[in-house]
Amino acid sequence: METYTANIENLLAEAFCYPTQGQLTFLKQGLEILPASQQKEFIASFVKKISRLSTGEWEELYTRTLDLNPPAAPYIGFQTWGESYQRGAFLAQMNRVLAENEIDLQGELPDHVIPVLRYLGKVGQPLPELVEVLEPAIQHIITGLQKADSGNPYLDLLKAVQSLCNRLEKEQA
Repeated sequence: METYTANIENLLAEAFCYPTQGQLTFLKQGLEILPASQQKEFIASFVKKISRLSTGEWEELYTRTLDLNPPAAPYIGFQTWGESYQRGAFLAQMNRVLAENEIDLQGELPDHVIPVLRYLGKVGQPLPELVEVLEPAIQHIITGLQKADSGNPYLDLLKAVQSLCNRLEKEQA
């Protein structure tokens, strides 16, 4: 686990990472230092639910939710365009802006929610093309996950990202 600037986007990115030893403590500490917001409330709800699980149960939930469940695949471009030319162009564009902003992909594609959130936490004016597709993509993931597992704690994280999208859209308006 690296040290990131304390902001809601980076805490969300960390929450979407594969569970590791100390991650829950890191999330709780992050919640303590961040100002009140709707996003913080959603992350707190996620942390409360995850706290009830063993590390093994959390790992299983993560894998079942984000790795093995195509409707909840956390790839913004895939959720928007599927496997298409448009996604390829979006991946290339995101790869460029992530590299320019020194965002480590950590083995993920550039449209994965983790590097996207880290990018949003670092830049003042995000790529308009990203802001345009982010909320509909997150809504698509939420809808798919609600149908598959309506009590899934990751819905709280997705709703936090959705709330963040609403803020970004207002800032760009």
